[in-house]
Amino acid sequence: MTKDFGGLVAAAKARIAQFGLWEWAAMGAVILAAAAGLAIAAGSSSPAPAGADQFSKAQREAIDAMVRDYILKNPEIIPEAINRLQDREVEKLLDSNRAEIEKPFAGAWAGNPDGDIVMVEFFDYACPYCRASKADVERLLKDDQNLKVVYRDFPILGPASDEAAMASLSAAKQGRYKPFHDAMFAAGRPSHEKVVATVRKAGLNERQTASDITSTALKTEINKNLDLGRALGLTGTPAYVVGNRILSGSVGYDEMKKAIAEARAAR
Repeated sequence: MTKDFGGLVAAAKARIAQFGLWEWAAMGAVILAAAAGLAIAAGSSSPAPAGADQFSKAQREAIDAMVRDYILKNPEIIPEAINRLQDREVEKLLDSNRAEIEKPFAGAWAGNPDGDIVMVEFFDYACPYCRASKADVERLLKDDQNLKVVYRDFPILGPASDEAAMASLSAAKQGRYKPFHDAMFAAGRPSHEKVVATVRKAGLNERQTASDITSTALKTEINKNLDLGRALGLTGTPAYVVGNRILSGSVGYDEMKKAIAEARAAR
């Protein structure tokens, strides 16, 4: 058994490197095997019994020292482990909320209604990066005939953003979401005057829109979007949900296309 200890230690180190520090608890079998080897190497007549609480103080210190030594020599595994843990947590969160995230409000979507991939965009009309990224989203819709884009108004940049978002949802109710969406971004940073002008340009019913802007139902929808964004850890706009990935910021056409391809391959 003592002769095999080196292999057990190497296996434990390989598992640490593969899965990361924060998944150490999931590798109990490897740890216990290494601990058993430590116990025999220290002169015990039999392997340590199962369960970390059965280790002697010397055995625990030896295991801690082994892990600490490996981490100090390979500190790059820490950010790798954290990133992997975050990715897995994001996947769980997306899976548990996918239906809610991908279901558009009324007509707040574009592309193929039966597309095999749904890309969800969280945006703010006052966000210059959202405005700059709009061309990339339009290009994706043109190039990928099997893509559906769901728009989630995510106003976080002030009262003008709130008013534009409420008018946007009114446009969705009226079946004029895309014309309003395009015109609002083309108008530049929103103001009350620009919102009114965009309502008219997009052909909305002005009386209906004026009523909707103060609607509790639409405000509830905005709050739902904000809650979803917070749950997903979004700290700014734009942000895109594609499959099991969240893309933060103005990532560009190629990165979005890559994420779509990965989501499609994973189906």
